[in-house]
Amino acid sequence: MATAPVAQQGHLRKELTYLDLTMASLGGIIGSGWLYGSLRAGALAGPGAIFSWIIGGIAVLLIGLTYAELGGALPQAGAMVRYPQYSHGTFVSFIMGWAALIAYASVPPIEAESVVQFANYYVPGLYVGSTLSTVGLIVAFVLMVLFLMLNYWSVKVFAKTNTIWTLIKFVIPAFTVILLLVTNFHSNNFSSYGGFAPYGTSGIMAAVPLGGIVFAYLGFRQALDLGGEAKNPQRDIPRSILTAILIGIVLYVGLQLSWVVAMPASALAKGWAGINFSSPFANLVGTIGFGWWAAILFADALWSPSGTGNVYTASTSRVMLALSRNGYFPKAFLKINPKSGVPVVALLATVILGLVFLLPFPSWAALVGVVSSATVFTYIAGPVSIAVFRKTMPNLTRPFHLKGMTVLAPLAFIIASLIIYWSGWATDSVVLMAILFGVVLYAYGVSSFAEDTKKFQGQHLKAGVWLIVYIIVMLLMTLWGSKNFGAPDPVIPYPWDVIVVAVLSIIFYYWAVASGWKTPEAEEADKGIHVGEE
Repeated sequence: MATAPVAQQGHLRKELTYLDLTMASLGGIIGSGWLYGSLRAGALAGPGAIFSWIIGGIAVLLIGLTYAELGGALPQAGAMVRYPQYSHGTFVSFIMGWAALIAYASVPPIEAESVVQFANYYVPGLYVGSTLSTVGLIVAFVLMVLFLMLNYWSVKVFAKTNTIWTLIKFVIPAFTVILLLVTNFHSNNFSSYGGFAPYGTSGIMAAVPLGGIVFAYLGFRQALDLGGEAKNPQRDIPRSILTAILIGIVLYVGLQLSWVVAMPASALAKGWAGINFSSPFANLVGTIGFGWWAAILFADALWSPSGTGNVYTASTSRVMLALSRNGYFPKAFLKINPKSGVPVVALLATVILGLVFLLPFPSWAALVGVVSSATVFTYIAGPVSIAVFRKTMPNLTRPFHLKGMTVLAPLAFIIASLIIYWSGWATDSVVLMAILFGVVLYAYGVSSFAEDTKKFQGQHLKAGVWLIVYIIVMLLMTLWGSKNFGAPDPVIPYPWDVIVVAVLSIIFYYWAVASGWKTPEAEEADKGIHVGEE
């Protein structure tokens, strides 16, 4: 681990427009989530999954609003990692960066897995049972190498390629919604087969993280991570974030609605959890007589996840660049190709790390909960950082000024905490323990490599005590909460467990804000030294 922020070797090119940034975020939102999300959410919540998508969308929108202000005020490459550095110092930023790395680096392989799973329809043998075969693993890795090549040529090539890619990705699911709603609207599906919420309100909540809903919406952050390459970041980052999220909410609610009303009775013989479709929407439209559109959906099942994998390869490399700028990764990660303007070493590391995730999690379902929980954990920094910056940098230029921040920021923190809790012990015991391991890495790095340990001690450590206690408390809540969310030793019955998490979240939010301080990086950012320099 390096010891202090260092200068970049080369410069990122500021070539991304509002359309490019919007399509980057929308391209991150529309991936394998739309292919599987309606099936998995419906299996957990029945028709009530429509509310699950609304809850998830509102949650991500609230979080996105805080980042819209942050992104407009301080455009940064790998912004999700940089903001905690400004608001709380090295300790919090390292833990958040470690969590972000877990979340980001696992997305390209999960999208590659989705592509291979659908490719198995054309080339049997890539998928065996519910996991990739050896040949399937090789094909998935080759896909990740392809993502690297598309990113390597230049950020402009990436942006233009992604814009066309995303437009096609949007049109196909949008037409699917219209086709199903117009031709097969069975209103009795809302009340039959167990009713609107056959698995209770807890099923509606659990579907948010475990049904792929949060995973589907997470792509809004792409505009933030590419902010250092925007032509007009202060204006375009906030607009692109909010545009992409709102489009995503409308699209995904429409998809879930069409899934519910178009489902034939023959497929619901065993209830919503018993639907046996390996390729959800393609199987559905084929079942109701639209085989020609099913063929297009099978092709899109290769196209959409590939586009999202391409987007996340770009953003993951920027997160690695940001971690290196913070002083946690070797200087080699700062190397930027002078011709293409992309972080080449970070791109290579993204593919290698993706393979590490691909091997132990050779299925889409195995990874989606981990990705969602780890990502939402990093999102708790946004509502906290915006409040800290209002306190420590009141005169910072804010092109987008979030009204009602004193209410919306803590609400966003509460919702993020609830999503983590709803993920359940099976997921959180892996994710939160892995994040806690980052504390060990931090301590080892300081003791072994730090030349100036003051930059990793004192106020930096004090500002992060709340975060460690928060992780431990969330682990205990998933252990002792209600059985509705998979607690192995349930103590607090539902819905009191949800209320307890909400109350604890309020306490942690204000503790976190009170722990913020004007770090050396914030001092420089307040003077405009680092703004836009990426």
